[in-house]
Amino acid sequence: MNTSPTPRIAIIGAGPGGLTCARILQLHGIAVTVHDQAPGPDARDQGGTLDLHEDNGQIALREAGLLEEFFRLSRPEGQEMRQLDPQGTLLFHHTAEEGDRFKPEIDRGQLRDLLLNSLRPGTVRWGRTLEAVDGPEEGPRQLHFADGTTVEADLVIGADGAWSKVRRALSPATPEYTGVSFLEAWFHDVENRHPDIAGLVGQGSASAADGDRALFAQRSSGDHIRVYVIQRVPADWITASGLTVQDTDGIRTLLLERFRDWSPSLRRLIGDNDGRYVDRPIHALPVPHTWDHNPTVTLLGDAAHLMPPLGVGVNLAMLDACELALALANHHSVDDALHAYEKTLLPRSTEMQRLLDHGAEHLLSTELPDFAQQEGA
Repeated sequence: MNTSPTPRIAIIGAGPGGLTCARILQLHGIAVTVHDQAPGPDARDQGGTLDLHEDNGQIALREAGLLEEFFRLSRPEGQEMRQLDPQGTLLFHHTAEEGDRFKPEIDRGQLRDLLLNSLRPGTVRWGRTLEAVDGPEEGPRQLHFADGTTVEADLVIGADGAWSKVRRALSPATPEYTGVSFLEAWFHDVENRHPDIAGLVGQGSASAADGDRALFAQRSSGDHIRVYVIQRVPADWITASGLTVQDTDGIRTLLLERFRDWSPSLRRLIGDNDGRYVDRPIHALPVPHTWDHNPTVTLLGDAAHLMPPLGVGVNLAMLDACELALALANHHSVDDALHAYEKTLLPRSTEMQRLLDHGAEHLLSTELPDFAQQEGA
């Protein structure tokens, strides 16, 4: 970027998208600061595992100079997929061919650490909860944080997820509940403590559905498995049942009753978990979500196009981040860069949002994956 003076760039959110953008900007000699509301890098669980695809997430890691390190950390065997019926009968089993690196799995925490450790010390400012973005549209913008401090920026990049505060400077849109909710359960030291579940899930994932409810289990590194109990329920289904999310025994009893007709092997995915459940109602932004161009604010990832969790979220966030960083590096002004970035981003996001609209319902479907027809069970 040849703009003078050098623009002050602030990224809000230290997730994979925000960190990827910061990494690529720094590789091109562009200064950037990332603000995140967490008090520190280890303040919360980063979630389970995800697959990074060759045609989006891996493109971003290549531009970030981190692709080979990603392959070293990733688990190609995590591409294994099993689908069962509610009685536990195996309907479909896919294993990746040797050397297949199209979409290997990596723990979210490992990916976050890979990106975070690639940045210059001090790039990320922790404990920075954004309250609002104001200031003139042409800049500079003022970022107001919950601790009472204010920071000026010439470009604000919203990588702050589903409930983005940066989005409010561009769009009145807010995420809406999809009608489908996840309840997350954790299993640790599975080979020793839960060998039946370890055998059921294998090295990748296993799922079962009956059209109204589903179970999706996924192995992480370190001998962990996460299970997602998927239901078509009101967002407040736990409290409506007279329970709280802390009432593990009460929730377990309720779920086992709801899944009473399922096989004992699958019911173990509900009842044998270690510790509490985590309530995750699924939200999505209205389709399509677009905004009028603004020369000093833009969005990436879930802040721009929150969709149901069907395997594209982090991949698209990282591709967004890569394209935005390269646009800033290759254009003479921030405004020109944002025009170029959004010219690609918005049509792609709209197409994907429409494709996945009501996609949360697909998570409950009994249909087999498209490629199961060729591979067989």
